[in-house]
Amino acid sequence: MASKFQAPRGTFDILPEQARARRRLEGAAAEVFGRAGYEPIATPVFEGTDLFERGVGQSTDIVRKEMFTFEDKGGRSLTLRPEGTASVCRAYLEHGMQKLAQPVKLHYLGPFFRHERPQAGRYRQFHQLGAECIGTDSPLADAEVIMLLADLLAELDVPGVELRLGSLGSFEARRAYLEDLKAHLHAHEGELSKDVRERIDINPLRAFDADDEGTRGVMASAPTIVERLEGEDAEHFAEVRALLDTAGVEYVIDPTLVRGLDYYTRTIFSFVCDRLGAQSEIGGGGRYDGLIEQLGGAATPAVGFAAGIERILLALDEEVAGEGRDAFVAVADPAQRQRAMALATELRHAGISTELDLAGRSFKSQLKHANRIGARRVLILEADGSAQLRDMDSGEQRPVDPGNLVEEMTGGEA
Repeated sequence: MASKFQAPRGTFDILPEQARARRRLEGAAAEVFGRAGYEPIATPVFEGTDLFERGVGQSTDIVRKEMFTFEDKGGRSLTLRPEGTASVCRAYLEHGMQKLAQPVKLHYLGPFFRHERPQAGRYRQFHQLGAECIGTDSPLADAEVIMLLADLLAELDVPGVELRLGSLGSFEARRAYLEDLKAHLHAHEGELSKDVRERIDINPLRAFDADDEGTRGVMASAPTIVERLEGEDAEHFAEVRALLDTAGVEYVIDPTLVRGLDYYTRTIFSFVCDRLGAQSEIGGGGRYDGLIEQLGGAATPAVGFAAGIERILLALDEEVAGEGRDAFVAVADPAQRQRAMALATELRHAGISTELDLAGRSFKSQLKHANRIGARRVLILEADGSAQLRDMDSGEQRPVDPGNLVEEMTGGEA
């Protein structure tokens, strides 16, 4: 009988066969990040609400519509984290990481929460991995974090990926541009969607992301900041592009690219996949030189990215086969079960993945189960105490010495 209880809307269970694909992805990420000197960090799944209101931005959809916010028993407002960068920056300040050699390079993964309409690859509880390089304004850092995500997607063989690159300029340079953009939007206000009209003066850049046909028509003739980059902003963007060119990283310049968070400055980027339809982004990020100062720290340049684990897995769309086991211990006589447990434990301690029958199956059923779980070899304990080792691929079987089992199983390499 099916349970009346189900996972809440927009959430999901990660079953064993799905966990294997995630473990592969997470292992590849840890390897790629570790090779570049990024250290792991983990932050709480909830934070004070003002961290996100101040860091992410009051005018963003995340803060206005999507945060899961609640009061604790002390009347404090807390929010399930909707993104990772603000939390990492809070930890950087709280633990005095600014006193360490800069830049501080960190990577993370875990669950995040946004109240949005569930759809393929987008959930209310979702999982992201990310990397942050805090404490340098060098274009080398921008290029490095972009290449980290490019390397990870290549390592995983994610198909149909395109890197889109843009720049928002510095906060100072953007002010004049935003006035021109607001003027353009006000001049065509009647053609804009209600949501865009309401945010012309607080977040006009979000108009570039609008799905509304009328708004998209207005934005086709809107000025872009990339074409207006000057001085250090232009030099920074040119250096990032040159570094990517030298490394052989392909990209397209997207002058309409924006991010959904207010803290970004200068370089921004997005990795999209043609397998994902309209919601095509796998991951992205950029530079956020003003965020730590907004959180009460000293002016500290930084750059980073986040990528959706569910989005990557959806792009891969792969059948994940069982991992199989190195060995299975079968008993021809139930009297050998205690010995089977001892031998399985010995093999596990030697690093050999091993299962044994826990359900009281017949000997024939044990062999069927070993084949079902993908065991490569089966150690058969006979009633007289002798042992046979069967290769499940070839069907060959030979006697082995149970007293020297690890060496028999590893060929002396353990």
